[in-house]
Order: sequence, then structure tokens, then C-alpha cells
Amino acid sequence: MTIGSIWIIFIGVMVLSMIIQGTLQSRFKKYSKVALPSGMSGAEVAMKMLHDNGIYDVKVIPTNGMLTDHYNPVTKTVALSEGVYSSRSVAAAAVAAHECGHAVQHAVGYAPLKMRSALVPVVSFASNIVQWILLLGIIMVNTFPTLLWIGIGLFAMTTLFSIITLPVEVNASMRAVSWLGNAGITDSTTQPMAIDALKWAAYTYVIAAIGSLATLLYYIAIAMGGRRD
Repeated sequence: MTIGSIWIIFIGVMVLSMIIQGTLQSRFKKYSKVALPSGMSGAEVAMKMLHDNGIYDVKVIPTNGMLTDHYNPVTKTVALSEGVYSSRSVAAAAVAAHECGHAVQHAVGYAPLKMRSALVPVVSFASNIVQWILLLGIIMVNTFPTLLWIGIGLFAMTTLFSIITLPVEVNASMRAVSWLGNAGITDSTTQPMAIDALKWAAYTYVIAAIGSLATLLYYIAIAMGGRRD
């Protein structure tokens, strides 16, 4: 694959990313206005899902920002953003259940989550220095090509992290929508909305993985003497 063709992929990824982000925000804004049939808040939904799965050592806490929701396996906390924690909407329930899906994964020892957690220290280290190594590697590609390959190796770890993230996120969403329906949190009208909201959220991880892979291929093409079309 040449550098020119990789740039075409870059452009395609940028366009798709803009479309997906725009659609995701639109969907969440729309479903944030739809009341949850059960009348529960995002925090209440989270606590119920955790307890229904036999998890009592995970705390549900509020956090600042929009769509900043996350599960921290180290502190065992489900952090819900301002628009989710107190909201009694379909969107809030979907997000809260998704994050609790990660807590369930942690509790049952879901393999891809274990792999992703193991990569966190490596990726954190790599992300701090990889761009500088890659930049110097490109500058010195003809005199010290090994440096660029070291940078490529470090960047490959971040790409692997992005790829492993895909099954982790998809599985968490599957656990979420299944529980929402079975627990009676959503009904026949609101269940498809929850599924749709989480589907578009999952697309952001797909496009991030594709973008990371394209970037990796770009650096490999440079290291191997790739030429522009």
C-alpha cells in the first residue's frame, strides 16, 4: 500500500468520523428528551444493574462533562456525566447500563477487558513519547532507520489497544441492552432507541481503530521507502 492510497483512507476516516460524531450527538440529544418508562434516573439504573448482577462493591458517582461516562476498574467506580447521572431519559439509561456492562465484564473476568487493562500502562508510556520518536525517526530515516521502527513498534501498541477496545465496547453494549429489556427498564418503544444510541457510540470506536491502523500503515510505508502516487 502506497502513502498516497493511505492518505485517501485518512480523508475517508475524517469524513466518516465527522458524520458519526454528528449523528451520535443528534441521537443522544433526541433520546435525552424521551422519558424512561420506569422513571428511573441514570444513577438508579446503574445501581440496579450492578445489584442484579451481584455486584455490590462498585460505586456510582457523578462526573463533569458531556459523554464523559466511564468505568474505572482500579477504583471500582462507574462515573456518570451530568446529563446521565440525574436524567430519567432513555439515553441516560443506555449510557448508564453500558458503563455497568464494563463492571460486569470486570466481575466475570471478560478476557478482552483483561487484555485491554494489561495494555494500559504500556499505551500510557508509549503515547507520551511515540510522536517525538516517530518525528525524529522520519527525519533520520536514511541515517538511523531503526529509530523509526522503534516508533512504529510503540505506535502499534496503541493500535492494538484500539482494536481490542472494539469487542470490549460492543460486548458492554450487548449486556446493557439485554439487561434493560429483561429488567423492564425499557419497553417495546424505548428499547430500539437504547439500541440505536449505543450502536452509534460503538461506531466511534470502529472509526478510531481504522484511523489508528491507517496511521500505522502510513509510518510503515515511510519506513519501507513508500512513495506517493
